[in-house]
Amino acid sequence: MSQPRYRAAIVGAGAIAAVHAQALLDHADRVAPVAVVDVNSELARHFAAKWNIPQVHPTLDELLQRERIDLVHLCTPPATHTPLALKCLDGGANVLVEKPPTLSLAEMDVLAEASRRTGAHVATVFQHRFGTGAHRLREMIAAGELGRPLLATCETRWYRDDDYFRVPWRGKWATEGGGPTMGHGIHQFDLLLSILGRWEQVTAVTARRARDVETEDVSMALVTFADGTLASVVNSVISPRQTSTLRFDFERATVELTHLYGYRDADWTITPVPGHENLTERWHEGRSETVSGHTDQLAAVLDALDAGTAPPVSLPDTRTTMEFIAALYASAANGHPVRAGEIGPEHPFATAMNGAGR
Repeated sequence: MSQPRYRAAIVGAGAIAAVHAQALLDHADRVAPVAVVDVNSELARHFAAKWNIPQVHPTLDELLQRERIDLVHLCTPPATHTPLALKCLDGGANVLVEKPPTLSLAEMDVLAEASRRTGAHVATVFQHRFGTGAHRLREMIAAGELGRPLLATCETRWYRDDDYFRVPWRGKWATEGGGPTMGHGIHQFDLLLSILGRWEQVTAVTARRARDVETEDVSMALVTFADGTLASVVNSVISPRQTSTLRFDFERATVELTHLYGYRDADWTITPVPGHENLTERWHEGRSETVSGHTDQLAAVLDALDAGTAPPVSLPDTRTTMEFIAALYASAANGHPVRAGEIGPEHPFATAMNGAGR
């Protein structure tokens, strides 16, 4: 049996690292996890033993000095993403980073410059883009089968209690970068944006209703897209009945998704306009039981590495979503709509999602 072409390392052995380890295991014929890095050496050794990963290193610097690594899975707290990703790029390693990829648009631009300089790439984990339902919806939109998109809603209503926020880096602008807009709802509205295309304007409010944190615990936004489609976006960590929902109203059908942390085809429904019942049959073609997740995105990343191209979701793709977040926070803070492109390099919300303390 031939050896896998790529060598991967997991940096950060916390809870989400297990999902990355499983994705690597699912592609064992293409990529091999060869090392784990964590500041907690006992945690790293336990993780390596559980997932049969041969090497443990105390620091990223040591890993890059001693190992040839093609892909680093960055699973550390948000404030560490940019400095660690820069080290990976300078070491010639591509990066697959958990959300949020950076704390600001300015940090994204720093990574983009480093990527151009080194030729290595950074991709963000937005795994919901890669589920079969999302692929099918994009195909039907592109083929004109559903007609024009008219209206959409996107809701991430999750629940995180006070104990969740006792982790020192959570709920703070300097270390988490934002509240549920930045760290929870980002997956759902990234999928929304990937379906509907370029957004043009955001009008938003944020509030701290229940949690003792610096950031918001709920946000709401009204969004206008380039083609005139209107959407609403809700992000919450104070909702006891947890749901993740998307609804798209097209000229010929309503397409809906209801799930929590990952979806199957069974979680999607379609309601056609009378006279377009054939869309129901079309929607159910090639149904899959696969759950949207890291395994499918890793496959796309490996395909891109094979082809010598930037892996999805690349920094330019991710920047659209991060700019949306900055615009949402800026609109909520300043009390007026914010348009795409308005947050330039000198704008206070380019350097921090709270407007550098506004």
